[in-house]
Amino acid sequence: MSGGPQRLVVGITGATGVVYALRLLQALQHSPGIETHLVISPTGLVTIKHELGLDRQAVHALADQVYSFRDVAATLASGSFATMGMVILPCSMRTLAAVAHGLSDNLITRAADVTLKERRRLVLAVRETPLNLAHLRNMTAVTEMGGIIFPPLPAFYLHPESIGQMVDQSVARILELLGIDLPYERWEGIRPA
Repeated sequence: MSGGPQRLVVGITGATGVVYALRLLQALQHSPGIETHLVISPTGLVTIKHELGLDRQAVHALADQVYSFRDVAATLASGSFATMGMVILPCSMRTLAAVAHGLSDNLITRAADVTLKERRRLVLAVRETPLNLAHLRNMTAVTEMGGIIFPPLPAFYLHPESIGQMVDQSVARILELLGIDLPYERWEGIRPA
Protein backbone atom coordinates (compact mmCIF):
# COMPACT_ATOMS: atom_id res chain seq x y z
CA MET A 1 0.00 0.00 0.00
CA SER A 2 1.25 3.45 -0.79
CA GLY A 3 -0.17 6.86 -0.16
CA GLY A 4 -2.86 6.74 2.51
CA PRO A 5 -2.95 5.06 5.88
CA GLN A 6 -2.06 1.42 6.43
CA ARG A 7 -5.23 -0.58 7.03
CA LEU A 8 -5.35 -3.30 9.67
CA VAL A 9 -8.36 -5.61 9.97
CA VAL A 10 -9.23 -6.59 13.54
CA GLY A 11 -11.63 -9.43 14.28
CA ILE A 12 -12.96 -10.12 17.77
CA THR A 13 -14.59 -13.50 18.42
CA GLY A 14 -16.19 -15.14 21.44
CA ALA A 15 -13.13 -16.55 23.17
CA THR A 16 -11.90 -15.26 26.51
CA GLY A 17 -9.35 -12.46 26.43
CA VAL A 18 -11.14 -9.53 24.79
CA VAL A 19 -8.97 -7.21 26.89
CA TYR A 20 -6.18 -7.94 24.36
CA ALA A 21 -8.31 -6.58 21.52
CA LEU A 22 -9.34 -3.55 23.54
CA ARG A 23 -5.70 -2.70 24.35
CA LEU A 24 -4.67 -3.26 20.72
CA LEU A 25 -7.34 -0.85 19.46
CA GLN A 26 -6.41 1.70 22.13
CA ALA A 27 -2.72 1.47 21.22
CA LEU A 28 -3.46 1.98 17.53
CA GLN A 29 -5.51 5.09 18.21
CA HIS A 30 -2.17 6.74 19.01
CA SER A 31 -0.35 5.32 15.98
CA PRO A 32 -0.53 7.77 13.09
CA GLY A 33 -0.88 6.16 9.70
CA ILE A 34 -2.69 3.03 10.95
CA GLU A 35 -6.39 2.69 10.16
CA THR A 36 -8.32 -0.02 12.02
CA HIS A 37 -11.21 -1.95 10.43
CA LEU A 38 -13.18 -3.82 13.09
CA VAL A 39 -15.56 -6.79 12.95
CA ILE A 40 -17.00 -8.34 16.12
CA SER A 41 -18.87 -11.65 16.23
CA PRO A 42 -22.13 -11.91 18.23
CA THR A 43 -20.36 -14.08 20.82
CA GLY A 44 -17.52 -11.57 20.86
CA LEU A 45 -20.04 -8.93 21.94
CA VAL A 46 -21.29 -11.21 24.72
CA THR A 47 -17.71 -11.74 25.92
CA ILE A 48 -16.97 -7.98 25.80
CA LYS A 49 -20.01 -7.33 28.01
CA HIS A 50 -19.16 -10.17 30.42
CA GLU A 51 -15.39 -9.65 30.74
CA LEU A 52 -15.11 -5.88 30.39
CA GLY A 53 -18.58 -4.57 31.21
CA LEU A 54 -18.58 -2.57 27.96
CA ASP A 55 -21.20 -2.24 25.26
CA ARG A 56 -20.64 -2.41 21.51
CA GLN A 57 -20.55 1.40 21.11
CA ALA A 58 -17.62 1.72 23.52
CA VAL A 59 -15.55 -0.74 21.48
CA HIS A 60 -16.74 0.60 18.11
CA ALA A 61 -15.52 4.07 19.17
CA LEU A 62 -11.94 2.72 19.28
CA ALA A 63 -11.90 1.73 15.58
CA ASP A 64 -11.72 3.84 12.44
CA GLN A 65 -14.25 1.67 10.56
CA VAL A 66 -16.73 -0.89 11.88
CA TYR A 67 -18.47 -3.58 9.86
CA SER A 68 -21.36 -5.93 10.48
CA PHE A 69 -20.38 -9.53 11.20
CA ARG A 70 -22.91 -10.76 8.63
CA ASP A 71 -21.96 -8.30 5.84
CA VAL A 72 -19.98 -10.62 3.56
CA ALA A 73 -20.36 -8.00 0.79
CA ALA A 74 -18.32 -5.40 2.73
CA THR A 75 -15.08 -4.06 1.28
CA LEU A 76 -13.09 -6.37 3.59
CA ALA A 77 -14.48 -9.34 1.64
CA SER A 78 -12.46 -8.40 -1.45
CA GLY A 79 -8.77 -8.81 -2.13
CA SER A 80 -8.85 -5.49 -3.97
CA PHE A 81 -9.29 -3.77 -0.58
CA ALA A 82 -5.62 -3.40 0.29
CA THR A 83 -4.66 -4.05 3.90
CA MET A 84 -1.43 -4.67 5.79
CA GLY A 85 -3.02 -7.77 7.28
CA MET A 86 -5.44 -9.02 9.87
CA VAL A 87 -5.47 -10.09 13.49
CA ILE A 88 -8.23 -12.14 15.11
CA LEU A 89 -7.95 -11.38 18.80
CA PRO A 90 -9.13 -13.38 20.62
CA CYS A 91 -9.66 -16.22 18.16
CA SER A 92 -12.14 -18.91 19.14
CA MET A 93 -11.62 -22.54 18.15
CA ARG A 94 -14.73 -22.26 15.95
CA THR A 95 -13.18 -19.36 14.03
CA LEU A 96 -9.83 -21.17 13.82
CA ALA A 97 -11.61 -24.21 12.32
CA ALA A 98 -13.48 -22.07 9.79
CA VAL A 99 -10.26 -20.33 8.70
CA ALA A 100 -8.39 -23.64 8.50
CA HIS A 101 -11.06 -25.08 6.21
CA GLY A 102 -11.83 -21.99 4.13
CA LEU A 103 -15.38 -21.59 5.45
CA SER A 104 -16.11 -17.94 4.68
CA ASP A 105 -19.52 -17.87 6.32
CA ASN A 106 -19.22 -14.45 8.00
CA LEU A 107 -17.12 -11.32 7.53
CA ILE A 108 -14.40 -12.34 10.00
CA THR A 109 -13.74 -15.69 8.32
CA ARG A 110 -14.12 -14.19 4.84
CA ALA A 111 -11.64 -11.40 5.63
CA ALA A 112 -9.23 -14.01 7.01
CA ASP A 113 -9.62 -16.08 3.83
CA VAL A 114 -8.94 -12.97 1.73
CA THR A 115 -5.88 -12.16 3.86
CA LEU A 116 -4.46 -15.63 3.24
CA LYS A 117 -5.24 -15.73 -0.48
CA GLU A 118 -3.65 -12.31 -0.99
CA ARG A 119 -0.54 -13.51 0.93
CA ARG A 120 -0.95 -10.86 3.62
CA ARG A 121 -0.07 -11.34 7.27
CA LEU A 122 -2.76 -13.12 9.34
CA VAL A 123 -2.32 -13.50 13.10
CA LEU A 124 -4.72 -15.69 15.10
CA ALA A 125 -4.51 -15.15 18.87
CA VAL A 126 -6.09 -18.48 19.75
CA ARG A 127 -7.60 -18.91 23.21
CA GLU A 128 -8.32 -22.42 24.47
CA THR A 129 -6.85 -24.94 26.84
CA PRO A 130 -6.28 -27.81 26.83
CA LEU A 131 -6.01 -28.37 23.10
CA ASN A 132 -7.48 -31.41 21.38
CA LEU A 133 -6.23 -32.98 18.16
CA ALA A 134 -8.70 -31.04 16.00
CA HIS A 135 -7.41 -27.74 17.43
CA LEU A 136 -3.80 -28.74 16.77
CA ARG A 137 -4.54 -29.89 13.22
CA ASN A 138 -6.42 -26.66 12.49
CA MET A 139 -3.46 -24.63 13.79
CA THR A 140 -1.15 -26.65 11.57
CA ALA A 141 -3.40 -26.07 8.54
CA VAL A 142 -3.48 -22.30 9.10
CA THR A 143 0.30 -22.24 9.61
CA GLU A 144 0.83 -24.18 6.38
CA MET A 145 -1.30 -21.57 4.58
CA GLY A 146 0.92 -18.77 5.90
CA GLY A 147 -1.00 -17.70 8.98
CA ILE A 148 0.62 -17.14 12.37
CA ILE A 149 -0.74 -18.79 15.49
CA PHE A 150 -0.06 -16.54 18.49
CA PRO A 151 -1.55 -17.66 21.81
CA PRO A 152 -1.19 -14.55 24.00
CA LEU A 153 0.87 -15.94 26.85
CA PRO A 154 2.34 -13.86 29.66
CA ALA A 155 6.10 -13.30 29.70
CA PHE A 156 6.74 -14.00 33.37
CA TYR A 157 10.49 -13.72 32.79
CA LEU A 158 9.98 -9.95 32.52
CA HIS A 159 8.61 -9.89 36.09
CA PRO A 160 5.39 -8.00 35.22
CA GLU A 161 3.81 -6.05 38.04
CA SER A 162 0.25 -6.12 36.69
CA ILE A 163 -2.09 -7.92 34.34
CA GLY A 164 -2.05 -4.75 32.23
CA GLN A 165 1.70 -5.08 31.67
CA MET A 166 1.26 -8.71 30.57
CA VAL A 167 -1.54 -7.76 28.17
CA ASP A 168 0.39 -4.83 26.71
CA GLN A 169 3.49 -6.95 26.11
CA SER A 170 1.47 -9.55 24.16
CA VAL A 171 -0.28 -6.82 22.18
CA ALA A 172 3.03 -5.19 21.26
CA ARG A 173 4.41 -8.56 20.10
CA ILE A 174 1.30 -9.19 17.96
CA LEU A 175 1.58 -5.75 16.38
CA GLU A 176 5.28 -6.32 15.73
CA LEU A 177 4.35 -9.42 13.71
CA LEU A 178 2.17 -7.12 11.58
CA GLY A 179 4.97 -4.60 11.04
CA ILE A 180 3.80 -2.10 13.66
CA ASP A 181 6.44 -1.24 16.22
CA LEU A 182 5.40 -0.12 19.68
CA PRO A 183 7.88 0.11 22.52
CA TYR A 184 7.79 -2.81 24.92
CA GLU A 185 10.11 -4.55 27.32
CA ARG A 186 12.13 -7.26 25.63
CA TRP A 187 14.14 -10.18 26.93
CA GLU A 188 17.76 -9.15 27.31
CA GLY A 189 19.15 -12.34 28.77
CA ILE A 190 20.13 -13.20 32.30
CA ARG A 191 22.86 -10.97 33.59
CA PRO A 192 25.54 -12.50 35.81
CA ALA A 193 25.25 -11.50 39.47
